[in-house]
Amino acid sequence: MVYLSNGKKININIGEKKGESQFMITDLLPHLERKEQSNTKGEDLNLLVGSIPVDDKKVSEKVKLAVLEFLYKKYKIKEADLASAELQAVPSTKAVDIGFDKSLIGAYGHDDRSCSFANIKSFIDAKNSDATQVAILIDREEIGSDGASGAKSIIIERFIGKILDKIPKQKSNMKTVYDVFEKSYALSADVTAGVDPDYKDVHDLKNAIRIGYGVGIEKYTGYGGKYSASEASAKYIAKLFQIFNKNKNIKYQISGGLGKIDLGGGGTIAKYMANRGLDIVDVGVPVLNMHAPMEIVSKADLYAAYLTYKEFFEKDF
Repeated sequence: MVYLSNGKKININIGEKKGESQFMITDLLPHLERKEQSNTKGEDLNLLVGSIPVDDKKVSEKVKLAVLEFLYKKYKIKEADLASAELQAVPSTKAVDIGFDKSLIGAYGHDDRSCSFANIKSFIDAKNSDATQVAILIDREEIGSDGASGAKSIIIERFIGKILDKIPKQKSNMKTVYDVFEKSYALSADVTAGVDPDYKDVHDLKNAIRIGYGVGIEKYTGYGGKYSASEASAKYIAKLFQIFNKNKNIKYQISGGLGKIDLGGGGTIAKYMANRGLDIVDVGVPVLNMHAPMEIVSKADLYAAYLTYKEFFEKDF
């Protein structure tokens, strides 16, 4: 999105429709990269957006001006407007079936759109229970959950407070909000790493999550054991097992951590929710190629996540 100087909001989506332009980040050819390969910097990852210059000998940056002219003619965007814009370049490939049996899905952003999809789909399909059902899709997890819309912010307290304000004769305050957290149970719907047979040495195979075996439950996250971790209580895990085991269609597996203790590690928003006093555990879809432009998940695991989340929403604790 781009906000113009007059306050008008312009939404931009380029590259999804057939025939639309796409953009690339160039790379150095292997014949010349012997010394430069290890020196690539983040500032070098520039998008290639045009090459035809304007026909004006007085202008020094001719291609830049041509691109700016295009943006103004099509969107009324000036160069100064780009300073406040929120623009993101994402892989241009669409989701595709992977394998002869089409059992897998290849797409960018399975982390964490696959779990978000299963979460919101199960929330819509779940039957109403006596308990209040809440699905929160939160921003900025991959950069540490900071900022005004991250899990560290008070956006969740404000959200719960607004729900409480809708209850007759109930006025929300910080005590009542945290009383709600204390009486709540949650799943952190985030992906986990599936074992890749080509790189199995980084996993503790006795405690690893595998592709095609169901949704993955990570009892605790963190690094080097349990540093910077969130650990679900034994009582809560046992309760979840009781719920999931009653539905024979739910397939799940449990891990003792993300990779080998001294090699792996990772975190989700679970610890920030646990800090609010909730019982919470990570439950998500196993992924291959995590954080690559094309990530891979199993359709069976994605469906298992949907069923697991739906069962969770429908049960009163």
